[in-house]
Amino acid sequence: QVQLVDTGGGLVQTGGSLRLSCAASGRTFTNYAMAWFRQAPGKERDFVATINWSGGHTVYADSVKGRFAISRDNRKNTVYLQMNSLKPEDTALYYCAADTAYYSSGNVSPKDMRFWGQGTQVTVSS
Repeated sequence: QVQLVDTGGGLVQTGGSLRLSCAASGRTFTNYAMAWFRQAPGKERDFVATINWSGGHTVYADSVKGRFAISRDNRKNTVYLQMNSLKPEDTALYYCAADTAYYSSGNVSPKDMRFWGQGTQVTVSS
């Protein structure tokens, strides 16, 4: 089992920034590719970004490309999501996820990820 704890959400104005963190424990962190998903009220959980085991390859959803950056620190067993130029449509519950497989095309759905954090709320006011 891998335990994931998401933190860093909050309320921010349009154009602001937040950095989400996801701390992992329980298994060898470098065995897992990591990803961030988000879910707005009444909508499906959508892919945001993913990063491979070493941190050398990343993929983003078109909606966040150029604004968000995913990274990982394998010494700290933590993955991050730096979110800049936030928009009201970025408001959602953000989840980190882990799986041994890495989807280099970015074509990854929630069912492909084995382990999940509890989510952290991001609210962007207009």
